[in-house]
Amino acid sequence: MTTTRFAPSPTGYLHIGNLRAALFNYLIARQQGGSFILRLDDTDPVRSKPEYANAIREDLRWLGLEWDREETQSARLGRYDEVAAELRAAGRLYECFESPTELDLKRKKQLNMGLPPVYDRAALALTEAEKDTLRAERGSYWRFQLDHKRIEWEDGILGAQSIDAASVSDPVLIRADGQVLYTLASVTDDTDMGITHVVRGLDHVTNTATQIQIIEAMGCKLPSFAHHSMLTGAQGEALSKRLGVLALRDLRAAGVEPMAILSLMARLGSSKPVELRKHIDEIVKGFDLRDFNASPTKFDEADLGPLSARWFHTVPAADMASELAAVGVPADKAEDFWAAIRENINTRADIATWWDLCQNGTTPEIAPDDLDFVREALASLPPRPFDQTTWPSWTAEMKAKTGRKGKGLFMPLRKALTGSPHGPDMKRLLPLLQVMPEV
Repeated sequence: MTTTRFAPSPTGYLHIGNLRAALFNYLIARQQGGSFILRLDDTDPVRSKPEYANAIREDLRWLGLEWDREETQSARLGRYDEVAAELRAAGRLYECFESPTELDLKRKKQLNMGLPPVYDRAALALTEAEKDTLRAERGSYWRFQLDHKRIEWEDGILGAQSIDAASVSDPVLIRADGQVLYTLASVTDDTDMGITHVVRGLDHVTNTATQIQIIEAMGCKLPSFAHHSMLTGAQGEALSKRLGVLALRDLRAAGVEPMAILSLMARLGSSKPVELRKHIDEIVKGFDLRDFNASPTKFDEADLGPLSARWFHTVPAADMASELAAVGVPADKAEDFWAAIRENINTRADIATWWDLCQNGTTPEIAPDDLDFVREALASLPPRPFDQTTWPSWTAEMKAKTGRKGKGLFMPLRKALTGSPHGPDMKRLLPLLQVMPEV
């Protein structure tokens, strides 16, 4: 069975950049009738916070990305110790003692000599007596010993990949304070949980190469890997500097709709145009990793507003029943009210604004030259109840009486009734207006 995962660290809020991994893995699982796992990478006890974990769950549910099961890495620390012991016994995990300062000096020396800054494996030459001495002086950490050969895989987006393991430092799997690092925890989880597809950002390509060797050393089956492009800002600038303002909860607070975000992110960076979808099931059906490439992908949050507005234009009143009821729209008026205003909705907050206009009226906007005309028109309004024939018959009568036509006829009346030159079709809106202006 196809099994995918999204493995965020609960050390901050989800942002538009790491949403891509969540969405792609979700879509693959749903498309193939598989399982989607939310796995919280909470092995850092200092930075991981329950409030961030809760925020991640909340954001995913808001987007409709429901997971089939949840795992937390902090509950699996014993399992990581077991795998580390197995790798030590196999001679693939070795103890190192260099301080960060010493490692930095080594890297600088290698760069000055024109050599790649790769760990020199000096720890492998230490005798047991030397190790004992060093242990008494300082802490140690553990590296995985790579086989110096080419690591190859067929990437679901990038195609054939080949990395020379000799050009990569042996990865650190366990820190000096005993904390298990991402690489060991992720590989252990992926193999134990039967992950079949791993889709993540292009910045993980080197991680994938080293993880392939670790998985092979564990005697486990490799998943399929795919690496999507990295997002940039609209002008190609680094998006990382702006992620603080692109948190999903901030976009939600700004009124952006989930389907606007999902529709954009499911096509951004692909060969297909962005198409607004009404439901995530439509996105699932049309998703294909082969449509994507490795080129940097420009993201502009300004695209989300128009997509949100267009989504409202297509949504039936039944789908907005709770929002309409929340602002006081009676059930018997919900259909007519929504039909009148939905093409003028940019965010859900606009619903209350339009209902307030319908219930309480507004301050009319009337030019001095239009005052007598507006007064005469309001005095000529037929008695209630109004319907959708009221506006065209009323304006036709005023045209005949005054000779006004076009904008000179319609605009003064709209501005008098709504306080704005723009808004819903007056044929639909007029029957909903409970208060006429006093002029």
